[in-house]
Amino acid sequence: MGFTSAVITFPGSNCDRDMAVALEQVSGTAPLRVWHGDADLPDRLDFIALPGGFSYGDYLRSGAMAANSPIMRSVIAAAKRGVPVLGVCNGFQVLTESGLLPGALMRNAGQTFICRTVALTVENNQSLFTGGYEAGETIHIPVAHHDGNYFADEATLDRLEGDGRVAFRYAETVNGSRRDIAGILNAEGNVLGMMPHPERAIEAAHGTDDGRRLFESAVNALVNA
Repeated sequence: MGFTSAVITFPGSNCDRDMAVALEQVSGTAPLRVWHGDADLPDRLDFIALPGGFSYGDYLRSGAMAANSPIMRSVIAAAKRGVPVLGVCNGFQVLTESGLLPGALMRNAGQTFICRTVALTVENNQSLFTGGYEAGETIHIPVAHHDGNYFADEATLDRLEGDGRVAFRYAETVNGSRRDIAGILNAEGNVLGMMPHPERAIEAAHGTDDGRRLFESAVNALVNA
């Protein structure tokens, strides 16, 4: 069975090529490249990725305008049909702004851009994206963001925790995120948003290949389904 993926590019995306390379290296098939202004996604997609970087209108609120791009209507519809969607960094911001994930990403505590490799704890290894990790495992993934401070009200945070929807947590305080949350899942488990960049950690030359298992987990689960 083949694997067909798509990487969405917004004006300002700068990790779309990195995401495409990661998906091709793991799946053996180059992803389709989709522009934010397109109205429709390609047919029969197995996986959709919203990459990191920036998007137009971030100066208003990160991801707010990109969440209203024409292609996002199709992404939202696909996610609701069960198509897996991964949003990394700015992609995570777009997912929250579009309503596919709860909460919001705010300016980092300390008002500084953070660019370094950080330790994460795998909180949920039962999802399509995280099945290749051990629960409680510590992994190392790069971050590069200025607006990665995850915020949600206490009731939402309690619900995320209680439902096992916290996928990754910072092992130490990085950006002020509530409860050190680094990545969350939707209720159905087919949408993951995370601030760290797994596509920058897929081979030893990157300094860590801990991100590779995220892509391997998703690709293997979908191909063998």
